[in-house]
Amino acid sequence: MATASIPPTTEARDVFRELGYSVSEGGREFVAERKWRRVLVTALCMEDDDLGPYLADGGETPRLRCFVTWRRNADDLQERLTSLKPPYDWAVIGVDPDGDDFSVMEGAPGSP
Repeated sequence: MATASIPPTTEARDVFRELGYSVSEGGREFVAERKWRRVLVTALCMEDDDLGPYLADGGETPRLRCFVTWRRNADDLQERLTSLKPPYDWAVIGVDPDGDDFSVMEGAPGSP
């Protein structure tokens, strides 16, 4: 079982591979691609993560973003992102610590 202070990077890659995406290597941020979709994925633990650096749409950033965190933190992350209104389409995936299950939460209705 992983500790909550470590972002679920391995679990995030496993989820996207399970969904049929090819994933790039890297740290807690990576690109997942499938057909025409290109998603920038960021793994967050939430206990000590500052969302600021991850919210910018730096021009080269894909318009689709996904934030992956531990399941118990997913509702909080979705609420924070909804209130911050990032300039791109986003979703949150909450993963179980054992990596066996996950849930997907979409961004706010009417978000870009």
